[in-house]
Amino acid sequence: MSDLDELKRLLGEPAPRPHSPSDWAQVENHLGSSLPSDYKTFMDAYGSGIISEELMVFHPQGSTPLLPRMREIHERISRSRERRPDDFPHPFHPEENGLIYWGYDFGGDEHFFMPCSPDPNRWKVVTAVHGSSCVTFDGPFTAFVLDFVTNLQFMDEAGNIGPATPSFESA
Repeated sequence: MSDLDELKRLLGEPAPRPHSPSDWAQVENHLGSSLPSDYKTFMDAYGSGIISEELMVFHPQGSTPLLPRMREIHERISRSRERRPDDFPHPFHPEENGLIYWGYDFGGDEHFFMPCSPDPNRWKVVTAVHGSSCVTFDGPFTAFVLDFVTNLQFMDEAGNIGPATPSFESA
């Protein structure tokens, strides 16, 4: 079973939604590169939304479109990198091999693609942890999300910590 199939099993089948390959044209023209196919397939199926009440992802045609948010995050974090280069070991797009934004989590982390190969399907995921360090996940988007969902823990009202319930909420 592919990571995408496993995510669909955990999150539930997505509601049918209109999408077109042209949805990605403006973003990919801005980047000068295609994005990973598993990412686009997931986003075209689910759209913008919140995964397991924690991980926010953006589609180019979502209520908060991907490209304006991507530009804003790249500019903001590039300025932070100028002030604190040790906290941000990687450049950000549009710098050469710069990280490419795709989402955030409610813990304060921002998530990016690392364009470490000419083939976008071989890109890794980098998490800027609370704006103070970076962690690299050696795998594609769907493997990262699957790992995120299956390892996420929440505290209930009684103070007990347990696994989060996998879910997807459109936003």
